[in-house]
Amino acid sequence: MVSNKYCIIMAGGVGSRFWPVSRNAHPKQFLDLLGTGKSFLQATVDRFSKIVPVENILIVTSKQYESLIAEQVPQIPKENVLLESLKRNTAPCIAYATYKLFKKNPDAAVVVTPADHLILNEDVFLETVGCVLEHACTSDALFTLGIKPTRPETQYGYIQANKSKAEVIKGHACYQVKTFTEKPDAEMAKVLFSSGEFLWNSGIFVWNLKTIKKELESYLPDIAASFSDIAEYYYTDKEQEKVDDVYSGCASISIDYGVMEKTSLCKVFEASFGWSDLGTWESLYAQGAKDSNGNLINTEKVMAEGVKNSIVVSADRDKLLVVKGLENYIVVSTRDVLLVCPRDEKLIKALTADLAINNFGDYL
Repeated sequence: MVSNKYCIIMAGGVGSRFWPVSRNAHPKQFLDLLGTGKSFLQATVDRFSKIVPVENILIVTSKQYESLIAEQVPQIPKENVLLESLKRNTAPCIAYATYKLFKKNPDAAVVVTPADHLILNEDVFLETVGCVLEHACTSDALFTLGIKPTRPETQYGYIQANKSKAEVIKGHACYQVKTFTEKPDAEMAKVLFSSGEFLWNSGIFVWNLKTIKKELESYLPDIAASFSDIAEYYYTDKEQEKVDDVYSGCASISIDYGVMEKTSLCKVFEASFGWSDLGTWESLYAQGAKDSNGNLINTEKVMAEGVKNSIVVSADRDKLLVVKGLENYIVVSTRDVLLVCPRDEKLIKALTADLAINNFGDYL
């Protein structure tokens, strides 16, 4: 029996905040930063294959990662790997997948997800997504998953839910969305957290193709028309050439800003399943297992003396790291880079920005 349930995985990002392990040529979605034996992408494909047939999983990624996709998830059919020639944010990425899949199955309902999330309670996650996906098959709403916040976090965007008017679907609370809020500063994060109205924006969406197609045409007509106009070439040997042409003239815009913040059809399911987007070394530290001195150590050969509350990572399992007398530091060793700096996300961001200026852009 043919399933109408699909998953679209967005796997084209760079993950620069995990530098120097995450690089342009081999970004974080292809890395095993948690030491589980699987990359983030592999874990994501495995997770969703429990509720969606593997042949119904599509991956949208950059052309330069085509071989990495084939190497890491060979079970994904080649026609399901959608290659972007340029980075244009999430709206073109989703539009491409939407219009290609619409040609194959216009009755499809899809869950759209980043490739690099951490899910601690997978059973609850799969039950929640499965419920929303089933509901989306017959609903004309655009759903997103909002995570019940556990702290005033500055690294996530927020969704304000209309909690005065709840809809309960198979035990899950669903609300009309009032507003979307970008990553707040510390004081604003406290206000949002204490209000009880705001949820973390997971960046996971669920909808049926007919609804998202209609809203793309309403709010991003140029992008929608570009991908609609080449529909006859999807699943042919001319698809890539035509898609490249579209991307060359396509605006860079997020699906949040382009559609979700404008549509009246946006609803949010409140969820709690141990979620993190693991976007930074700090988020990895928060979620990872620490030793008795508060250190997150992800390497087999290490001598750490007088080291506290630090992150110690080596991409080379044969290299011995000797670290002494550091507190609240990041130590990351790769084949060609050694990073030693205080645990400060602003420093990492500044360092990566400075590389190109100092003629070290090849190390990005």
